[in-house]
Amino acid sequence: MQPQPDIREGTFHARAIYAVAVTFSVFQIYTAAYSPISSLVIRSLHVGFLLLMTFVLAAQMRRKGSPLSLVDWLLGGAAFVLSFYHWIYEGDIIFRAGDPAPQDIIVGSIVVAMVFEAARRTMGWALPSICGLFLAYAMFGEYLPAPLHHRGYGFDQIVDHMYLGTEGIYGIPVYVSSTYLFLFILFGSFLEQAGMVRLFTDFAMGTVGHTRGGPAKVSTVSSALMGTINGSGVANVVTTGQFTIPLMKRFGYRPEFAGAVEATASMGGQIMPPVMGAVAFIMAETLNIAYVEVVRAATIPAMLYFATILWMVHLEAGRTGLHGLPKEECPDPWAALRKNAYLLLPLVGLVYLLFAGYTPLFAGTVALALTVVLILGRTIGGQLGSLVLRTLFWVVIGVLAAGFFRYGIDAVFLLVAALVAINLFLHGGRETLRLAVDSLALGARNALSVGVACALVGVIIGVMTLTGLATTFARVIIDVAGHSLFLSLALTMLTCLVLGMGIPTIPNYIITSSLVGPALLDLGVPLIVSHMFVFYFGIMADLTPPVALAAFAASAIARAPALKIGVQCMRIAVAGFVVPFMAVYDPALLLVGDNYTDSVYMVGKALFAIVLWGMASIGYLFGPVPLFSRIAGTVAAGLLVAALPWTDAAGLALGAATLGFEWARCRRRTAEV
Repeated sequence: MQPQPDIREGTFHARAIYAVAVTFSVFQIYTAAYSPISSLVIRSLHVGFLLLMTFVLAAQMRRKGSPLSLVDWLLGGAAFVLSFYHWIYEGDIIFRAGDPAPQDIIVGSIVVAMVFEAARRTMGWALPSICGLFLAYAMFGEYLPAPLHHRGYGFDQIVDHMYLGTEGIYGIPVYVSSTYLFLFILFGSFLEQAGMVRLFTDFAMGTVGHTRGGPAKVSTVSSALMGTINGSGVANVVTTGQFTIPLMKRFGYRPEFAGAVEATASMGGQIMPPVMGAVAFIMAETLNIAYVEVVRAATIPAMLYFATILWMVHLEAGRTGLHGLPKEECPDPWAALRKNAYLLLPLVGLVYLLFAGYTPLFAGTVALALTVVLILGRTIGGQLGSLVLRTLFWVVIGVLAAGFFRYGIDAVFLLVAALVAINLFLHGGRETLRLAVDSLALGARNALSVGVACALVGVIIGVMTLTGLATTFARVIIDVAGHSLFLSLALTMLTCLVLGMGIPTIPNYIITSSLVGPALLDLGVPLIVSHMFVFYFGIMADLTPPVALAAFAASAIARAPALKIGVQCMRIAVAGFVVPFMAVYDPALLLVGDNYTDSVYMVGKALFAIVLWGMASIGYLFGPVPLFSRIAGTVAAGLLVAALPWTDAAGLALGAATLGFEWARCRRRTAEV
């Protein structure tokens, strides 16, 4: 659900929703900074806020702004009131662990049903149906034939597992959603209000706008930059796509290709460090590793992903004879960077804190506080220059007075509060406060679909931990694929793509990694590699027809059929289907291990394979490429996937020969002309 403009104005219901959204964000910031209550209570209240906003907001959007019925508010209010159950009866629940009381079963059943309904309202029937099948398996799986059967569980055991503890709807996904994931969504909302989107667009236009295929390259670069602060692919499409898709169409790109470039580039935001998609945070918690390790593993695949898109765009522009923007129409990127360099302060601070070993929770909170300072600068406008010295003075005074190195995060909040108070007496003070509060509401609304998905997929995790389904599924994969790593990976890829036709990346990752992770581990694949493999193909699923969420988001802007956009997405991202296989066969591509020489070699080999895949897919290199060269390029790129000496040698030799032949053929044709 995308936020509506001017949500502070309008009916009483709209203003009430706005107030709830702001309260939700304030609650999350406060609990993230100070942790005043237990983790399970925070998770329960987080889900309560999600359900309250989902019921009233989804109903409002369905009615296109008409007044809400009392039933909608009663349903949302009941869900919110029930979220206090864990807080009020926390001690009793712990005391009777494993032996739930009748009221536990009643409340738990109602809350789980409400989570299913909230997911249906936000995402349709696909995900609730899949989770419903898992729940049915827990209830009736004892009647299935071997090896799928289990010993059988009572209804009270299932509700106890799904609701009262941290194995079901309040599991790791909701823990991630209720802590740093929500903060990073807020972080992106505040940066958008501060003007970061404009900076990214100007920088992209200035650097690549005038080159061949410039408008499409602007889309790729700006989407990659947006991915550093916004881990949502669909949100990335509707943010940068409003500018880049019409620009590409104006310079001759077909509508379906323009939409596909934006959709493909935007989905890459989920693997673009430092602020990756929600899956990255869930992965860190699931594998019990530092978030920076996930960032480290994702860095090279992210660069290869966007290099693939740029190369495909470059070849398509050459094939169709499309040129870049006139140089005089492109802004000076370095002037834009110098003018707005202060906007990078929260991003730089975030990266520094993450790589310095601080938790994502601390780093995200500090970065979020710093964005408020940026909004001060934006609202002050032309007076910014005259206020620099005064601002710096108050920064120094605030840091010294609060004792940053002693009290840490409290000092940041005191500093921001001091700057806001000063700004209230200067030009733009009211505007600063309005933008800050709007950002709080915007962030809460952007977090709804992600948070509800995190709550519902907890049902799947709960079923697997209760019944041991993951072990059973892994055994089935091993029986089908035998000891063939390639066949196991192919089955895993197909599972991701099929699931991705109906569910978002987060539940796709959780389901697939839980089911096939043990099977791949038995075949010698490190856990972080197998989880990145699943993560990557969960993203690719959003680009794969017939149900490609990113393509549907782009189709409304491009005014082209989503199916045609999805087909073009697969064509542009063709190399993206191969890079994960290369990473499994040689984990050096994910910087696993300390041999960076292998990593450099793998990057070079991957780039060479991307060149070959692009030539084969687009049918253009130095000029139009004949069919036999496209086939040879495909074979050579395929040989480079496996990390065997003979396949590398054969692939490099055949690829070099194909490129050399095409270069010579182009030179000969040019000479004849």
